[in-house]
Amino acid sequence: MELSYYFLIIIGFIATFIGTLGGGGGLISLPAMLVLGVPIHAAIAANKFSNTFSSTGSFYTIWKRKEVDLRLGLKLVPFTLLGGLSGALLASFISEGILLKIALVLLVFATILNALKSRRKNESANSRKQKLFYPTYIFIGAFDGLFGPGQATLLMHSFLNAGYSFVTSIGLARLQTLSSCFISFLVYFSMGLFDWQVGVLLGIGSFIGAQAAVRLAPKLSKLPWKNILTGFSVFLIGYLIVKIYFL
Repeated sequence: MELSYYFLIIIGFIATFIGTLGGGGGLISLPAMLVLGVPIHAAIAANKFSNTFSSTGSFYTIWKRKEVDLRLGLKLVPFTLLGGLSGALLASFISEGILLKIALVLLVFATILNALKSRRKNESANSRKQKLFYPTYIFIGAFDGLFGPGQATLLMHSFLNAGYSFVTSIGLARLQTLSSCFISFLVYFSMGLFDWQVGVLLGIGSFIGAQAAVRLAPKLSKLPWKNILTGFSVFLIGYLIVKIYFL
């Protein structure tokens, strides 16, 4: 393996740390893998693999603190699983060139959503919660299975707007990410699109990054994650445009 591939540990840490706190970590890890020469299907599969383990660890940490509504999270899981399965099956039959173009469109969509996302409000535990529209999570799961970056932003957006606290929203988002990533990974793996070396290195960094994020979340929730992700994703959109049309 090329020495540059070991940067995937650092990439996984940074992407998952940021993604756990604000969503959009895939906006870092996926393009970074493309820069390293990883084929897009293998890059998406590696993201699914690493996110499965990092989400499991971070969700367990928050659940152990009793800061997540487990009953609500489990009610959403079947919708997320269905979406993740659908998205991954679709992606596995699309050529790399077409998937790169779809990725560009979805990345623009995710970036616009991230830019327009309302400022987080740390609601108290007694705040009145709004009802969630469960079928929405089929779409979010499909988005994750097909592409990924921006999925956590969609989840955080939905939970925060429904009145859940920042830490609780992270917990709910991690459980849904675990669900869609696990089923998506199984599809990519069964299709022979998974590279173990890339996946394991990314997974090591992602697991450490997620654990660091959930432990620091109460102290870092006020940082401008929306602006950080927006600026970075604009750069990545430019990179994909160059890769698709000029390279």
